[in-house]
Amino acid sequence: MLTTPIHLDGIWWLLLTLGPLLILQRLLHREVQAIFLLITRRVDIAMMLFSLVFFPGVLLHEGSHYLMARLLGVPTGRFSLVPHPLPNGKLQLGYVETASTDWLRDALVGAAPLLAGGLFVAYAGLARLGLLTMWRQYSLGGPPLMPGALQDAFNQPDFWPWFYLTFSVSSTMLPSASDRRAWVPLTFTVIILLGLSLIAGAGPWLAANLASPLNLILQSVAVVFGISILVHLVLLPPLWVLRHLISWVTGLELI
Repeated sequence: MLTTPIHLDGIWWLLLTLGPLLILQRLLHREVQAIFLLITRRVDIAMMLFSLVFFPGVLLHEGSHYLMARLLGVPTGRFSLVPHPLPNGKLQLGYVETASTDWLRDALVGAAPLLAGGLFVAYAGLARLGLLTMWRQYSLGGPPLMPGALQDAFNQPDFWPWFYLTFSVSSTMLPSASDRRAWVPLTFTVIILLGLSLIAGAGPWLAANLASPLNLILQSVAVVFGISILVHLVLLPPLWVLRHLISWVTGLELI
């Protein structure tokens, strides 16, 4: 029976966190939109309020696209942080127009929000929200130490502003479908190069020199996704209760 080597466990952690994060993001966005729509009863105002909630994340998302494009010498066009409804019913919170160049630079520009957002979420979650300290205390003492660890986290300076920023950024850092267009040729090229390297007998060298750094990168991304999942799990239940409470008070229900 084939088993995955321990130095590649980052792949599984990444896959285990990506799916739940995508689902939780969608559910939380729906709850926020529903709450604003029930309160205002106007789609345009609800759309504006929704965009304001996620404005810090959108600013970092689009700003990272722009900065990466400029660093790589990719021509840029219009830059917008104003929400626009799309024909498919979705809401575009912002955009940056960039010229199509080679697939490598296009892929890097598309991945910029994940890089910038991931760094921010990792810093905010581990350094500002005290999640690293909470994990260490849990590892040493288990559940009995969790109440004290949570209290220490809440006592972190400016905990709630950092919690909000972490939520906003983690909900908007994943690249959109248009951002991922150049990833297909990049992935295809990497697979071909990897296959040629294995055929040429470079497998042991790759395992010895590249497996550990690659696994560390994958584990780091999984940690970022894990922090994002935790933040979404904290917010989703109260938002769900709030939406149903507003529906009960107003007598309105969204289908």
